[in-house]
Amino acid sequence: MSVEYERVINDAIRQSEWDVVYEEARRWSEQAECGPLPYFALNVVCMLRGDFAEAWQVYPRAFGEQADVQLIQEWMARLRGQRSDEPNFLLFEGVFYTQSGRLEEAVVSYEQVGALAPHSPYPYFFLAQIYQVKDRIDQAVKAYREAIKRDPSYVAARLKLGVAYQGQGQLEMAIPQYREVLKLRPDDPFGHTNLACALAEQGKLEPAIEEYKKALQIVPNDAEVHFALGSLYENKGRLDLAKRQYEEALRLEPNFAPAATAIGWFLYDKGQDDFAMDYFSRALVANPNDAQATFGVGRIYEEKRKPELAVQHYQRALSLEKDPDRRMRILNFMDKLLG
Repeated sequence: MSVEYERVINDAIRQSEWDVVYEEARRWSEQAECGPLPYFALNVVCMLRGDFAEAWQVYPRAFGEQADVQLIQEWMARLRGQRSDEPNFLLFEGVFYTQSGRLEEAVVSYEQVGALAPHSPYPYFFLAQIYQVKDRIDQAVKAYREAIKRDPSYVAARLKLGVAYQGQGQLEMAIPQYREVLKLRPDDPFGHTNLACALAEQGKLEPAIEEYKKALQIVPNDAEVHFALGSLYENKGRLDLAKRQYEEALRLEPNFAPAATAIGWFLYDKGQDDFAMDYFSRALVANPNDAQATFGVGRIYEEKRKPELAVQHYQRALSLEKDPDRRMRILNFMDKLLG
């Protein structure tokens, strides 16, 4: 049975029939003792499609043990034995090298694919991701652009290119990529959330709020999107709406520390110290390194006239906090308390 599945998938890989590869691999994965091979095939197709959530979901089933890696490598050798110049076989091999941490070998495979199949966007897409891992962002941008040149409708490449631009602070370059994604796929939640984030960085909060709302129409149970929307409402001074979004984020993910911290500060500002302490403590159970929750606990201890505990929490918050403005706020309270 496994031999037949492998044969069908190999033929589909050669012919670039990625939907067939996916469906056959899915059926194969439902068989008892199927091993890692169908999960690796699923991983590759999900990576090609840009469905990274599912790709990482199946990844542990493909690369869980060293023996699994060996079995996949043997499959790659069988593919090579059939035709060493087949670009899609080399593409699979490149993803195998990437996923097993052998990045230099992956680069060689992708470059071979690019030479054998000059119109394929995929080798450039995967090369770009390697460049990003190596923090070679200019090369990543160039490779993503090459992928898009070969397939202007390649949504995953446009999203990644937008993220690369945004990471460089080039919002005027990132935003058109996200808008193009939404022309190609209007219901793409990442298109909406990435566009919202970029607009917010430009200070365009109302358009950003609208994009987060559109994302939530598609993925209503995404706690991070609820939290991001709440943050924008808070920046706009719409505190009741902000708190509602934070509460929804926490309902969806009870261990979502940023939402618990945000609610803690709302309660603290209203003078409800005991309830605020409950939320700060909840945040710190989920994430002991939450600087703002630690600072909040310190503020409450100071108000309860427990200066030693307050200073301990201020010092820890200062060691954890990265934001310069927030660090200055913590220092100001420390200086005030210590005289």
